[in-house]
Amino acid sequence: QVQLVESGGGLVEPGGSLRLSCAASGVVFSIVNMGWYRQAPGKQRELVARITRGGYKDYADSVKGRFAISRDNAKSTVYLEMTSLKPEDTAVYYCSSGFGPHFTTSWGQGTQVTVSS
Repeated sequence: QVQLVESGGGLVEPGGSLRLSCAASGVVFSIVNMGWYRQAPGKQRELVARITRGGYKDYADSVKGRFAISRDNAKSTVYLEMTSLKPEDTAVYYCSSGFGPHFTTSWGQGTQVTVSS
């Protein structure tokens, strides 16, 4: 059973940076696709960024040029480096994983990111 544990959330001022981490266990990490999604209050969960097992990446238009997803297969960890943060980035950020064409078979518990002065 896949377990995903996010960390690194917190309170940051507009323009600041944060790095989220998601540690995976119970799976051969190198063969899974990984993703980051977020959900703001009153809104649906949305894709932020995802990375395939082969390293292909894609991003939501709203975060392109500001966020970067990466993975370290040796550590079974996926990262989300967030820069130039805006108040509208405030949300609970969730890590996900999937096999084959999928990215969202399993979910972490989420980590809160709040961007506010």
